Amino acid sequence: MNNTNKNQQQPLIEVENLYKHFKVKNKGMLHAVDGVSFSVRQGETLGLVGESGCGKSTVGNVIMRLHQATDGKVLFKGNNILDSKGQESMDYKKKIQIIFQDPYSSLNPKKTINSIMQEAYSIHNLSSGTERQKKIEEIIELCGLETYVLEKYPHELDGGKRQLIGIARALSLGPEFIVCDEPVSSLDVSVQATIINLLMDLQKKMNLSFLFISHDLSVVRHISQRVAVMYLGQIIEMADTDDIFADAYHPYTIALLSAVPKLDFDNKSSRIVLKGDVPSPINPPEGCRFAPRCFMAEEICKKERPELKPVGEGHCVACHFYQESQKRASEIELGTVAKVDGGSDGYKNQ
Repeated sequence: MNNTNKNQQQPLIEVENLYKHFKVKNKGMLHAVDGVSFSVRQGETLGLVGESGCGKSTVGNVIMRLHQATDGKVLFKGNNILDSKGQESMDYKKKIQIIFQDPYSSLNPKKTINSIMQEAYSIHNLSSGTERQKKIEEIIELCGLETYVLEKYPHELDGGKRQLIGIARALSLGPEFIVCDEPVSSLDVSVQATIINLLMDLQKKMNLSFLFISHDLSVVRHISQRVAVMYLGQIIEMADTDDIFADAYHPYTIALLSAVPKLDFDNKSSRIVLKGDVPSPINPPEGCRFAPRCFMAEEICKKERPELKPVGEGHCVACHFYQESQKRASEIELGTVAKVDGGSDGYKNQ
């Protein structure tokens, strides 16, 4: 499918102005997710990236209704699933599934794999007996496992096989949309490749849509068609994968990309290392939340929150000075800048 047709396609999932705040005893409200909006089309993977604590997993949990949203909407084929109840809610749960980060803690250690796989069918009262068992075995084989694992307990399998069971469980009800919450972060590199390639194959075979949550930009680049970058509860840049890796605008995205290992030894560049701590989500900055660590920050950044606005076809960024950020970052990487006005403590040149 070409990009023009993709852009015209109706989104499968639409997240609109989503908020999730947690009450922290004696401290106030923790702003985990603050006004996040994005969409995912049928058969597409949107990578959601950012450092630990930025709120990306919370977004996935709200979509799955594991957390109740503070405000906002999550639309599945135009219907707000956050308002669904009863049978309508059960129907959505069959269409929207999740693959968890830790394959061990997400599987019941007291049950065999077969019993774990049976649960979803029992809850939704789908098929039974020989028919159900046949479906389970087909899904297990589809995920690259042999059926003997069904008689095993989770602790008898290695991490890679446990994650394959997690994928098989997510597929058991025939979903259309899957939240992949850092599904390979706890696995070694060779197993990561197996899992990622499997997810991509399954996506083609079953026309699945993924929200792929990760902090690993190399993995996200491989599996995603579009990327959204989160910082302290907000999306600060979003674009097609090739665009964002070739032509990022937000200073935070540029700094993240500078940390990705490169094999081009003839074109060496310095990494932009951000200094300072991430502000507290309990008391986030009034203006741009990245301003305290930004090498571009001016006075307006501390007072006025920049809106996420289009800067090209399918490319959005939330930065007051995005037009200057690439030039400034290039000067920093090449070591030609000794001081950045208004943000001299926002970077370290190595």
